[in-house]
Amino acid sequence: MIHVHVYEKWWIGLTVAMLIAFSLAIGVSGFMMGIQLPSPEALVNPNTVAKQGDFANPGLKELAPKKYVAYIRAEANPWKFRPEKIEVPVGSTVTFYVTAVDVQHGFKLEGTNINVQILPGQVSKMTATFNQKGEFPFVCTEFCGVGHQNMFGKLIVK
Repeated sequence: MIHVHVYEKWWIGLTVAMLIAFSLAIGVSGFMMGIQLPSPEALVNPNTVAKQGDFANPGLKELAPKKYVAYIRAEANPWKFRPEKIEVPVGSTVTFYVTAVDVQHGFKLEGTNINVQILPGQVSKMTATFNQKGEFPFVCTEFCGVGHQNMFGKLIVK
């Protein structure tokens, strides 16, 4: 029989306990708290995305009562999100499709768990339901150039 020192047993036990705690934290955050990890929904050509398709005229589209899709395009020149303002009624579920045409940007929607890095040529998809009236500002969270501080907008829930 192999002899294991008592201190080694403690460290093994601590390691196993930490693995269990981390696994529980990931399970709770993913299934009970609704935290979603964004993954690329689609790939687009960043040179032509502003000229054709859903991102040529970004904005809100209604799919069904209180079900919306929002296409948002980030640009470093003139440092804007397009559109800068979105309005939805209370109780709406909005799926956001976000892309960049030039450099890396970020998209954080305050008051929700939406916070994603936006890469040129990649479309990120996130979904949120808005059950309370109010304004939810969105900002660029990745430094994208000298006009970075001007990259903001808002979602208004009426």
